[in-house]
This record gives sequence, structure tokens and C-alpha cells, in this order.
Amino acid sequence: MANPTAAFLVIGDEILSGRTRDKNIGFLADQLCAAAIDLKEVRVVDDDHHNILRAVRELSARWDHVFSSGGIGPTHDDITADAMAAAFEVAIDVRDDARALLEAYTGRNGGELNDARLRMARIPDGALLIDNPVSVAPGFTIENVHVMAGVPAVFQAMVSSVLPGLTGGVPLLSRTLRIDRPEGEIAGPLGEVAARHAKVSIGSYPFILQGRFGANIVFRCSDRTLLEAAVFDLSALFPEAREL
Repeated sequence: MANPTAAFLVIGDEILSGRTRDKNIGFLADQLCAAAIDLKEVRVVDDDHHNILRAVRELSARWDHVFSSGGIGPTHDDITADAMAAAFEVAIDVRDDARALLEAYTGRNGGELNDARLRMARIPDGALLIDNPVSVAPGFTIENVHVMAGVPAVFQAMVSSVLPGLTGGVPLLSRTLRIDRPEGEIAGPLGEVAARHAKVSIGSYPFILQGRFGANIVFRCSDRTLLEAAVFDLSALFPEAREL
């Protein structure tokens, strides 16, 4: 049986403008791989209601899980929650359990639960809250979409809250061989190895180190025997290959 699938929707003008460098894609990819959930697509959209709505509907229909980051804060341009509600055609309003979390947090820290902070308690009907141990303001899960903050520390904490409740598949095993030759010299034999080991995912990732060309060949498979057979096959063709 195939592993569950996932997509990641990154939301924010600041990502597309280059002002903010995304730090969440790599983290989520690592975490999903460890949980045996296959990340199949990453999409970045701007802070536009229609674009978020359309992306959510498309990704939700195609993949088992969708993770999103960004746009659930207290400012006027944090429109993700409203777009999610619209995507699933449900109402959205301040919810008592989310409000209670924010009231307790602001009270402990001498703050005020003003209108801006209260925006973070607006949750679509039927959604489940995602715990936020960093700054309390919750994310939420609606249908198969997990909606999280964009701040890396908060996003990572929310992912850690969500993943234990998801069912994964068979863990993917990986091995890497480094070959200090240009890809043009190894492409032919590599293609033949890939054809002989069709159940093993084999990728070539070229590099230049101290002016010399090389490639890291990454083998991935859930079956250790098949994985090792493919690695052995390529190693026999390139005895100088080194495992990383």
C-alpha cells in the first residue's frame, strides 16, 4: 500500500518578494519523511483571498494532507483563516476555546486582549485547534488541511503537535554515493542501473567542488534489499564511488 501523501502551501507576499527566506519547507519535508508521509507538492501563493482559496481546494482534493504556513496573525493582511473558511464553505468567528487561550496568555504577560489579538481566535466552524506551545495563538485543522503560523519556531512547534496524530506508511530508506565525475560521464550507466532497479528511486545531484565536477547519487526505497542491490550495482560500475 502506498504511503499517505501531502502538500505544503506557503502563503505570503513576503516570501514571493524575497524579503523573507522560507525556512519551513525543509523542516516539514524532513518531518514528513520521518513519519513516512510523502511530500508531493509545494506551492507558494500571495496574500490574496482568491488565490489562497483556489490553491487550498486544489491541493486538498489531490493529496491526503495539506499543510499551510502564514497568514493567521493579528494584522489586516492575515487573511488565511477567512480564505480557509471560504474554501470549505463554512462560517468563521471568534471561538470560545481559542479566546480563552489568548485571554489566559495575555493575562499572564500583563497584556490586553485587544481587537487585533482577538483576530487570532477566529476559527472556521468545525475546525480542530492546533496547539501552539510557543506563543499560544492556535492553528487549526479543517478537513485534511492543517493551518499553521509562518514564524519558523511556531510552525515547527505546530508540526510537532499535528504529526503524532497522523497515520504514516512505510519509512523510506536512503543511501548516497558520491562520484567525482561530471554527470555527462555517468548518465548512461546510471540510466541503465535505474532501469534495472525500477522500484528504487535514484536521483543525481551534481556539484562543483574546488573546480571539479561530481554528483551525489541518492537511492531511496522502502525495501532494504532492493535498495542495497541498486547501490551495489552502481558501485560495481564506479569503484571509486564513496558512500556519504
